Amino acid sequence: MAQIMVWGGSFFLMAMLAGPVVKDTGWSQQWVYGSLSLGILISGLLAPMVGRGIARFGGRLILASSGLIIALGLVLLASAPNLPCFVLAWVVIGIGMAVGLYDPLFAALGQLYGDNARSAITRITLISGFCTTIVWPLIAILIEHLGWRETCLVYSAGLALMVLPIYLWVFPKHVPAVQTPKVHSGIEHALSSVAQERMFKLLTAGFILASVIMTAISVQLIAVLQAQGISLPAALGIAALLGPSQVGARAIDLLIGKQTHPIWSALGSSVLVALGLLCVIMSPTMAAIGIVFYGAGSGIRSIVRGTLPLALFGARIYPVILGRIARPTLIAQALTPLAGGYLQQRYGATVTMVVLGGLALVNVVLVLMLLIQVRKTSKLDGTRAD
Repeated sequence: MAQIMVWGGSFFLMAMLAGPVVKDTGWSQQWVYGSLSLGILISGLLAPMVGRGIARFGGRLILASSGLIIALGLVLLASAPNLPCFVLAWVVIGIGMAVGLYDPLFAALGQLYGDNARSAITRITLISGFCTTIVWPLIAILIEHLGWRETCLVYSAGLALMVLPIYLWVFPKHVPAVQTPKVHSGIEHALSSVAQERMFKLLTAGFILASVIMTAISVQLIAVLQAQGISLPAALGIAALLGPSQVGARAIDLLIGKQTHPIWSALGSSVLVALGLLCVIMSPTMAAIGIVFYGAGSGIRSIVRGTLPLALFGARIYPVILGRIARPTLIAQALTPLAGGYLQQRYGATVTMVVLGGLALVNVVLVLMLLIQVRKTSKLDGTRAD
């Protein structure tokens, strides 16, 4: 519930809010959408600091504060008299995203449950996959009856009243001392070998590419499908397959994923994403099956984002690792709408999709390289990556 509320009031809010805001105020659409990118950028810059904070003090209070911070940002949105104040409100929301979305939650779960956190991470991503299904219709109804400013106020009240008590109730006051070591700020102090450093770099590069692809598709999918001659109603129907595909793939991973190393889930995710994009590129008649493949791969990626770093580096430095990976990933995610918009405006939707398909194939190669490194490391350690 807390994750659905926080995601709905931050990352997914702009999809429903931007149109009414531009229509009501006449503010620049580019700046209105760009404010979300600014919020994501802020969350990325703060991610390592949040990871170190969770490693030292636990995630209870940090996660609990997210609802209040995002609620404050929504109050500032509702009262924004001009565009600069609107943009400033998204800076505050970005701080709330840094302490409340998946990365800090996964870090706190890894610290709390250790190597057994995979099941909790999978279950939470499975349920929170219904976020847009629940939140978007709710926000649309509120905007229709109350207006966008009043909707922000109502949603902020829900965040303030629900998120704080949920996290204070769920997470223990004290995390066992053995799981909160004193860690250095530099990643070189957290990684104990050349092999771990190589795995960290490969993992980070793969997560960056996956995040760029996911962000670009979420922003431009409808335009890409229409550019292939698919009507708007049909494009919307095809895009609607994303949610069920993501949730279905997460449910399957929940049933069978615990029996295998997360690196295999990462490989399956990257292959499904690449295969899905190639289907969309090849023919409009294959767009629906392509989106199903892509959605399944994207859904698994959300789980891998939390489980693979835990399996590779262990619970002790897990919060620090997540924070370090999150910074470049979120910065790239923040810049993606600008780069994707430029590509589509200058070269068209087809070229944009070809570029994304190429990035997806590169990501498959990165995961294969990581798999080879994991197997080498496992052999040295006397363990198996299966």
